[in-house]
Amino acid sequence: MITFLFSIITMVVVLVVSFMLYDKFSRTAEENAYLNIQQIIEQVNSNLETYVKGMQDIYKVVEDQFDGKRTDNNSSLRGQLTTLLETREDLVSIALFTLKGEPVINVPAQQMMNNTRLTSQSWFETSVRNPYELSISAPHIQNLYQGQYKWVVSMSRVITYRAYGETKKGVLMVDINFRTIEELSSQVSLGKKGYAYITDSVGNIVYHPQQQLIYAGLKYENMEPALKYNFGNYTDMSTGEERYITVRSVEPIGWKIVGVSYPAEIVTTKRDLGEFLIWFIAAVLAFVIIISIFVSAKIAQPILRLEKSVKQVERGDFSSPVDVKGFVEVERVSYRFNLMVQQIGELMEQIILEQEAKRKSELDVLQAQINPHFLYNTLNSVIRLAERGQNEEVVKTIASLSKLFRISLAKGNNIITVRDELEHVRNYLIIQNIRYKNKFQFVIRADEEVLHCLTLKLILQPLVENAIIHGLEEQYDPGLITIQASLVNETVRFTISDNGLGMSPEKLNGILLGESEGGKGSGVGVKNVNERIRLAYGQRFGLHYQSEREEGTTVTVKIPAVWNQPDSDRRRTS
Repeated sequence: MITFLFSIITMVVVLVVSFMLYDKFSRTAEENAYLNIQQIIEQVNSNLETYVKGMQDIYKVVEDQFDGKRTDNNSSLRGQLTTLLETREDLVSIALFTLKGEPVINVPAQQMMNNTRLTSQSWFETSVRNPYELSISAPHIQNLYQGQYKWVVSMSRVITYRAYGETKKGVLMVDINFRTIEELSSQVSLGKKGYAYITDSVGNIVYHPQQQLIYAGLKYENMEPALKYNFGNYTDMSTGEERYITVRSVEPIGWKIVGVSYPAEIVTTKRDLGEFLIWFIAAVLAFVIIISIFVSAKIAQPILRLEKSVKQVERGDFSSPVDVKGFVEVERVSYRFNLMVQQIGELMEQIILEQEAKRKSELDVLQAQINPHFLYNTLNSVIRLAERGQNEEVVKTIASLSKLFRISLAKGNNIITVRDELEHVRNYLIIQNIRYKNKFQFVIRADEEVLHCLTLKLILQPLVENAIIHGLEEQYDPGLITIQASLVNETVRFTISDNGLGMSPEKLNGILLGESEGGKGSGVGVKNVNERIRLAYGQRFGLHYQSEREEGTTVTVKIPAVWNQPDSDRRRTS
């Protein structure tokens, strides 16, 4: 039996630990994979932004070449542009056109094609429409010059230039070989199936590793969600397979880099980890079972001998001592068992008294507890008040806390006067009202004759605390707590009412059973208050709750009227 239980426990522990390790490692692997994907896209985005910034700087250098210089028969200007073009392999051509599309100067000097419809091309129209902004076109085939059909990106803007003694406006265009952008994008590796593509701000594909399939209609990219993001991640199921999409924007041109990865590849890694853990668990369990059989046999033999000796005691033979040899632990059990048999008579007589004393002791300990959370919040409130310079509120809070502790201690007495109990709860309400920034008001009323009666201490604070936490804390309207102490037919009656949210019938039925008490509170719960009253005064006394939703809650506390001795003598004299 020991071998079986030991094996079962070991198997459960190994399985739980293995599951936790699998869950931790798999989640870590998945998070690292997604983080790696995001970092790759961020790097490509950074590289593209750096390249675009460099191209804008090149355009500015070209533009500066026209500043104040003649363009008609200016061989020096043409030479400077040619030199600039030759220093950058990714520059294809530089050209200046009039607003009517007539060429002014172009480098290299090549024959232009007929019917280019230059003024209808998108880069020209965008520059004329937004003359002060640098326009960067989508990739297109250059069709301006004979013999050149390169895949380029055109940068253009309206500039002023001088020709034949006049200042004119024209469109300066610089064509950049798209190959560099393509090389930056094609280096992305997002697993075996993953890839990245680029779109412009309106959804036109700038670059795609399978661009021919896209144009042929053999591949589909769901770009609508990606256009809604400037920076973000989401999951796409448009192709029937789960895909993890990462979107970053290339500033300042508004292009978007879209990374596409497949979580199924991450699942494969998790599957490999799962298979390894299965083999590992099987090996560990086999080893543990072999060891447990050996160890259990060594443990079980002396325990069986001890069991035989114990059966003699069961039959009433208390005179025969138990003497079992074996492990040190078994010998100690044998020795302790002999001591137990000698003392069993006394323990049987004392057990009832001890249980009752234990219960009272536990209740006294609960009563004396001061919640560290309450103390921490109170001192924290004092610090904030002091920082704001509200010295009067600081003095008021500390004075109330001091009085609250003084009455709680009560020189070790468990019984105090009703006056002190009401003073205790008043100081508690002052502290809580400061903490909750005057969220509620409170009123305490008491008949003069009831103030001299005696009561268990700390029975009102838990009830007031319950009213604040479960009644007033979550409501928006100002709260009101009313405490009334009166003497009715030789019975002291406390009534605590609030205008809070109230409680449902289920919560109301369970509150005296302790089922509604949560983690917040003073440690002296409603159930404990009810038990203390009934233990001290009998089952006739205790708590009674009434509550209506959105109306509030009223709790009535009834205890017998017992006067302090000097007050009792004065009462009889009068």
